[in-house]
Amino acid sequence: MADAELEEIRRARLAQLQQQAASRGGPSQEGGQEDQRRQAESERRSAIMSQILDPAAADRLGRIRLVKESRAVDIENRLMMLAQTGQIRQKVTEDQLKELLNAVAENQRKEEEEQKIVITRRKGGWDDDDDLLDL
Repeated sequence: MADAELEEIRRARLAQLQQQAASRGGPSQEGGQEDQRRQAESERRSAIMSQILDPAAADRLGRIRLVKESRAVDIENRLMMLAQTGQIRQKVTEDQLKELLNAVAENQRKEEEEQKIVITRRKGGWDDDDDLLDL
């Protein structure tokens, strides 16, 4: 889709949301405006993802979203960053998405290993059984 078409779709959707809000009595609360903002952001992200991902990769990302929302959002953020910096020149295939997922999983494993706490117990000191032998 061309950028002009996407902008037209966004404007039409925003007009539709405003009309729905007006028919309900208007967004008198900040919550209504916040919902509209989230909806518009969601639509913007999905439009960008449809430009970046081929259908098979988009389907896989959708299945990931069903299982773990945070991982899907993280992958989307990375893809958007790569697209904005010009590192993505063509649509991302399912295999490329798998590679990105594996890289993210490897980074998370490394972070978890760095966060491990090791407890070492002292030997030869402060044993509760020693107190019983002194009686």
